[in-house]
Amino acid sequence: MFNFSIEATDGNARAGCFTTPHGELKTPVFAPVGTQATVKSLTPKQLDEIGATLVLANTYHLFLRPGDERIARLGGLHRFMNWEKPILTDSGGFQVFSLAQINQIDDDGVTFKSHIDGSFQRLTPEKSITIQENLGADIIMAFDQCAHPYDREVIEQAMQRTHTWAERCIYAKKRLDQALFGIVQGGVFEDLRRKSAEFIASLNLPGNAVGGLSVGETKEEMFRVLDLTNEILPKNKPRYLMGVGTPYDIIQGVARGIDFFDCVLPTRLARHTTALRRKDRLNLVNAAFAEDPRPIDETCECYTCQNFSRAYLRHLILAKEMLASTLLSIHNVYTLVRLTHEIRNAIYDQSFHLILEEFSSP
Repeated sequence: MFNFSIEATDGNARAGCFTTPHGELKTPVFAPVGTQATVKSLTPKQLDEIGATLVLANTYHLFLRPGDERIARLGGLHRFMNWEKPILTDSGGFQVFSLAQINQIDDDGVTFKSHIDGSFQRLTPEKSITIQENLGADIIMAFDQCAHPYDREVIEQAMQRTHTWAERCIYAKKRLDQALFGIVQGGVFEDLRRKSAEFIASLNLPGNAVGGLSVGETKEEMFRVLDLTNEILPKNKPRYLMGVGTPYDIIQGVARGIDFFDCVLPTRLARHTTALRRKDRLNLVNAAFAEDPRPIDETCECYTCQNFSRAYLRHLILAKEMLASTLLSIHNVYTLVRLTHEIRNAIYDQSFHLILEEFSSP
């Protein structure tokens, strides 16, 4: 049911195909984040027209509201959000440690206070798998503990828990139509990352993720970790770099053997009046755009750039019209989706190095 084939390589960069019950994922692939079963301000039809093939939804948020059992009764996440293509759900681990008021972390799991209603909840590896099976995504993630990248003592303990929890997730998983990915942790410490990558690789899961990056470390430290994991993680399995999605980081990640990316960046920037372009960003609140008849990007073929000017977008923003977020989100998501398509074609043409040279610095 799940198969990953590498169709072309250029250095460490790979163009591949990952099959799922809801269709093929041509890699490299960028997944817009649909935290609460929606990519903010965009309809599923708009996502499809943009060219998105994979959407990420969040276990923590959907568990708290409207509830994973309710979604299961309503036919699962694909039917609930009317998205027929592949879906990936994270384990909820990152949100538990970043959003919730933690009451207790132990080797069994985490007790936390909901950020919605203050109720106390318990999340364990087994519970995370149950929630994700109720949601019904194609790709699900092992429950892990994400820690600050520089606190070695905490990171080492979190890594050990992540390994044990991954084994418990494997044991708890019942559905055959979902691919479980393990997660490499270890902060910025190369010996811990090596140990974690070797352990996660030994589990022989359908895919592997690199977590705990883009959380405060430098670019050089992140790339050093990715160089290391590229050496260790199996070549015949997809690699997923969690929560990373600037054009520069995507290109540098692909150069280090990464296949999947996700990030809230394009829609978050859109809600904050910013257009994402290939090499820079435009804050459309600026007065310089008040009478600018040009599109955001004159080379862009998205619906927004083909139909609307910078001046019009600035007007929508200042008038606080909801359409501003939609049009900017269409453009921003399209920019990253188009970039991954361009990278894929360059790998086939053996010209990926030209893109890498173009993005030699942020």
